[in-house]
Amino acid sequence: MQDHTDTYDVVVIGGGPAGMMAAVEAARVGASVLLLEKNNVLGKKLLISGGGRCNVTNNKPVVREMLSQYKAEGKYLFSTFMQHGVQETLAWFLDHGVQTIEENEGRLFPSTKKAETIQQTLVQALADSAVNVISQQMVTGIKQHDQALEVVLKDAPSIMTSACIVATGGTTRPETGSTGEGVRWLGALGHTIVANSFALVPLTLSSKWTKELSGLTITDCKLTLFADDKKHSSASGKILFTHVGVTGPTILNMSKAVGDLLEYATVVIRLDVFPGKDPAAVDQILRDAFATDSNKKVRNALGQLLPAAFAKAVLRECEIDDETKCNSVTRSERIKLGQYLKAAPLPVSGLLGRDKAVVSAGGVALDEVDFKTMESKVVPGLYIVGDMLNINRPSGGYSLQLCWSTGAVAGGWAGKNAVGE
Repeated sequence: MQDHTDTYDVVVIGGGPAGMMAAVEAARVGASVLLLEKNNVLGKKLLISGGGRCNVTNNKPVVREMLSQYKAEGKYLFSTFMQHGVQETLAWFLDHGVQTIEENEGRLFPSTKKAETIQQTLVQALADSAVNVISQQMVTGIKQHDQALEVVLKDAPSIMTSACIVATGGTTRPETGSTGEGVRWLGALGHTIVANSFALVPLTLSSKWTKELSGLTITDCKLTLFADDKKHSSASGKILFTHVGVTGPTILNMSKAVGDLLEYATVVIRLDVFPGKDPAAVDQILRDAFATDSNKKVRNALGQLLPAAFAKAVLRECEIDDETKCNSVTRSERIKLGQYLKAAPLPVSGLLGRDKAVVSAGGVALDEVDFKTMESKVVPGLYIVGDMLNINRPSGGYSLQLCWSTGAVAGGWAGKNAVGE
């Protein structure tokens, strides 16, 4: 064993949302707590979450309803969320002066609409709880001893503790410090590690017509996923075109399935910009629009219904000259246009890499964690939280809620066990 300086009841490795919550809750029950962060700022990834606005959680206070969003993995989280779920998270932040506002599909954001609000609230809570925070400190490993755990540091003596909470995150957005070393430490300690893949990632498209739409958003559409021309699934929501493909909440939530299907099939997403309208209704919409502006160019009339750039691109794909007057558009051209607007093809060529992923799939096998306490079943005194766990989740606040719940539960139990309560 290396020489070591101080000992702590609880050492938290990782200053992201799960780690900060865990440290605060461990200190709240009377434990002496050290938080180690390799970056020079806490919550670096948190600051860019939700497009810089921070989607704190989703307004699903009923535990079973919330856990249904985590699919098969939700069954593991029942005990965790019963102790600290959505209601407890909102109460915690309200007690610390943060109010929230609700947006589409139950997404909850700080009322300031700034991720800094959440990050600064957690940092202040650490200070108020007398947590010792050391930033720019690299951890190189964890060693197991009979009665303690040794946290090995780079260029510094080891630190001994009776409880260690690993909150180093997955491997997404590596520029924020999520580079996967924590998972490797746990594997070396005997944990089963599920191979990492990336969930919630933007998609790349092979179509040329979509490339000129970069930055364009369609707020209300339906997306239907096809594999080798066979319908797989569909979802409604918002889509954002990028210079290489598409993103947005609906696309991100499809990305895991898309990645799996691309292994063996040709994948195409069909875009319906008139969700809830049948082809006859869409044809009537076009007829009315063209009749109202019969002497206008068709691109201008269609541009009254859809974003102008999208209208122009679709007309070209339907081989309709956008200079054509509305009263000169033939019936067959109008029907073809309507059909295209109900099922515009978005051929998927791939997924962007981990640098663009929101969360990663993979991590510690769930059967090896006691979800009542978040303690490892393999290494006593070791607690595992947040993105370290092999849990897939959709976008919409579910990833951060996983951090708040597992972090709070791990911190509370690690602190109690360490001080002998």
